[in-house]
Amino acid sequence: MLVLSRKKGQYIIIGENIKVTILDVGEDRVSIGIDAPREINIIRGELLEETKQTNLEAVSSSLSALNGLKKVEDKKDN
Repeated sequence: MLVLSRKKGQYIIIGENIKVTILDVGEDRVSIGIDAPREINIIRGELLEETKQTNLEAVSSSLSALNGLKKVEDKKDN
């Protein structure tokens, strides 16, 4: 991981076409602006983690339902 110190108004360039600018610096947060081509997805980390967790819960719930159906089928066969 590259760690940089930047001041308000300063920016970094990623690759040839992504510019990250420091817009404001507060006590416990930094506002940044990101200029990137439309085809580049920019997703906030907490939203990505929330989506992953929701998907894991959905898969777990589906597996529980499938296991319940399997038990019902097994009882029918006996």
